[in-house]
Amino acid sequence: MTRHVTDDSFHSEVVKADRGVLVHFWADWSGPSKAMAPILDEVAAEYEGRLHVVRMNVDANPETPRMYHVRHIPTLLLFKNGTVAGRQVGTSMKSQITAFIDSHS
Repeated sequence: MTRHVTDDSFHSEVVKADRGVLVHFWADWSGPSKAMAPILDEVAAEYEGRLHVVRMNVDANPETPRMYHVRHIPTLLLFKNGTVAGRQVGTSMKSQITAFIDSHS
């Protein structure tokens, strides 16, 4: 299951994480964002112990998306060692998400 992060917890849970973190930027009003949620839960289970998967609601947490230039949702940012290693914008199938993660390993 994915965890939720906020503007306040982002630095400690993503930037300072002990492993890579996949961040799903989403909003309640976005159908594509909602459709990706169960897929990301599956990805989180598959990559458990190797990668954290977290979600951030852009409406409730506007500072972090602005800082990382998230202009469209859904957007996935892959963080490694505290910096963005990859960005994927738009709805993605599970195979596309795992390929995205694996290409940055």
